[in-house]
Amino acid sequence: MAVIKETIRSDRLAFGIALVLSSTFFTSTTDVLFKYASADSSVWQYFVLRSLLSIPVLLAIAFLWGDGAATWSRALRRWPMVRALLFVLMFVVTYAALPVLPLATLAAGLYTSPLFVAALSVLLTGEPVRWRNWFAIAVGFTGVLLILRPGTDAFTWYTLLPVLGGLFYALSALVTRSKCRETPPATLGVSVNIALVAMGAIASAVLFAWPPAPEVVAASPFLTGSWQQLGLLEWGYVATLAVLMVGNSLVVSAAYQSAPPFIIATFDYNYLIFMTAFGFILFSEVPDRQSAAGMILIVGAGMMVVRR
Repeated sequence: MAVIKETIRSDRLAFGIALVLSSTFFTSTTDVLFKYASADSSVWQYFVLRSLLSIPVLLAIAFLWGDGAATWSRALRRWPMVRALLFVLMFVVTYAALPVLPLATLAAGLYTSPLFVAALSVLLTGEPVRWRNWFAIAVGFTGVLLILRPGTDAFTWYTLLPVLGGLFYALSALVTRSKCRETPPATLGVSVNIALVAMGAIASAVLFAWPPAPEVVAASPFLTGSWQQLGLLEWGYVATLAVLMVGNSLVVSAAYQSAPPFIIATFDYNYLIFMTAFGFILFSEVPDRQSAAGMILIVGAGMMVVRR
């Protein structure tokens, strides 16, 4: 027991929680902008353009407060790139569902990730997970189930895509904690953006070489559409997304480096609160009583960890 307490104390717990709360705000704002852009734009175009703007900024930050001239080579190492690939897969499966799911439902599916983190932490990182934290995560996951409603008419197969995204996010968090803990956040951010540029370029080339049928493009222009000429508003989206990407690349890495993944993952649930608020304010998406009850359980799970 003393060893467990010393392990938690040695981590910068409050700092990690503050960082992950910032990350949830950056991520939710990013997803709202992507939902706005999903009507007639290509996600691959945004992947490439956003990351091309983000990489020079992250390289400059890393040069001043990170790996310096070694940033590029360290960003291309095995574990940073494995982590980056997991992030890219999370983005792809989540954004595939973004145009058709309410923001709150999307967020609830994605934030099954703390359950995956808790279940895999013992196996992959060897970190202790106390019964109180298992209980807190179970309460939060119960809230997620209330929102997703599997087995009812309200459930669609699209809701499984953000759940898969939650698995990829959990794996990336565990890789951050176990394999990339000493890698500066800016370097990890460069890795993610390199992977996004590569994925966006490959997907764009495939769609150009083998264009999908018009009905497929009409059904899912965000994933299967071609690049479009961007106006001033769209370039504003790209610039804002790049700023959010830089900020999130720094804080999410540092959060999982600062505290055990199962604690940070519990506070990651606040993303659901932000997404529900954005859905109500911007898209008039009003959660019903069952969804509201699920959100209360999710907030309660975070409060249990605060008491610890």
